[in-house]
Amino acid sequence: MLSVVLTFVIGFMTINVNAQDLAILKYKGGGDWYSNPTALPNLISYCNANIKTKMDLKPQVVEAGSIDIFQFPMLHMTGHGNVFFSDEDAENLRKYLISGGFLHIDDNYGMEPYIKKELKKVFPNLELLELPKNHEIFNIAYKFPEGLPKIHEHDGKRPQALGIFYKNRLVLLFTFESDLGDGWEDPEVHNDPADVREKALKMGANIVKYAFEN
Repeated sequence: MLSVVLTFVIGFMTINVNAQDLAILKYKGGGDWYSNPTALPNLISYCNANIKTKMDLKPQVVEAGSIDIFQFPMLHMTGHGNVFFSDEDAENLRKYLISGGFLHIDDNYGMEPYIKKELKKVFPNLELLELPKNHEIFNIAYKFPEGLPKIHEHDGKRPQALGIFYKNRLVLLFTFESDLGDGWEDPEVHNDPADVREKALKMGANIVKYAFEN
């Protein structure tokens, strides 16, 4: 558990970042926000066993425009296709992120052009920046000297960890051309070698630990 309860008030919105839990972000647009159903339960189990978190094994689902997102220090978002944020969704996500929340977006292949456009609604004046290999998120629990690992091949492009910083705090991580979520799934889903799954889970544990501690 976090030793300090962080309470922020923005307008009429209060966020209590006092629990070690994460939730799946449900979004509009028709994209499959529900893809990789075994991924987060497996990641949560791995984190509870290896970095001593105490998360519920079954992650909740929260909608982008709901105040329920403020109950979680970390949100996870994935999919293959279209993403749409209404103005209300974008405003809600912005308030969540600037008040201490963290959003991890994992491109499950095909999401990238849509999410980049929608993130401009959330932070019109901020850009996605590639994280350097020495960023804390690659070292906080497990060492990744080359940065984000490659889990699945799609277009043969290198993996990229892109972030949005607000007042020097990383509030959003977009993992692209890596497909971490596929590596978190049950072994028989993609038949990945054990060492590939282990890399994906270790990188996921780094993301969780970073989100909970920063």
